[in-house]
Amino acid sequence: MAIETKASALRAQLKSAGGDLSGRHVRSSWSLPIFAVAVTTALLLTNTVSPQSSASASAIEAPGPTVTVPAQELTVAGEYDHAASRDAFSTSEVYVAPPTPVAPVAPAAGVPDPGTAQAVAWEMLQGMGWGQDQFDCLVALWNRESGWNVYAHNAGSGAYGIPQALPGEKMASAGADWATNPATQISWGLSYIAGRYATPCGAWEHSETVGWY
Repeated sequence: MAIETKASALRAQLKSAGGDLSGRHVRSSWSLPIFAVAVTTALLLTNTVSPQSSASASAIEAPGPTVTVPAQELTVAGEYDHAASRDAFSTSEVYVAPPTPVAPVAPAAGVPDPGTAQAVAWEMLQGMGWGQDQFDCLVALWNRESGWNVYAHNAGSGAYGIPQALPGEKMASAGADWATNPATQISWGLSYIAGRYATPCGAWEHSETVGWY
């Protein structure tokens, strides 16, 4: 009976103070925010700090030691060849220049008949210091040009005489009878050859190459 009287007194006191006598638990208006902050803080500490470590959340751990992994080896069954080669080269190879073209050789003219134009030319060549080889070239050259005909005339070019002077009047420097005298024509022709080709064989080589001298 005394206990019920004491409880009744407490209820009366709470009611007069504005308390809730319904028996339900009433939370204060500030209790929920405080609870949320506490839970958030606990989660952050759990994620940033190891439970087994005493380090603070701001500490940075040093990286661990470098681990060296041994190289792997691959074994291939069977025989194989990995040798490489290149084209052979020898320093003993020497460039050989092509042979120098050989000057054309005129056919042998032989000994000229006395009293002919060739006999006159032979005597003049010897007087100029030329020998049989140059006489062979001269005979072959003027055989091609005029056939040693003192009156040979080229209607196309106007060349005239044994040496085929162009024009024929050029031979007047060797004599006024240039149109009829083989000796005058030969004298002028040898002077022309010496001045332009040095020798009768030089003139013959040029004629062989290009067809004229």
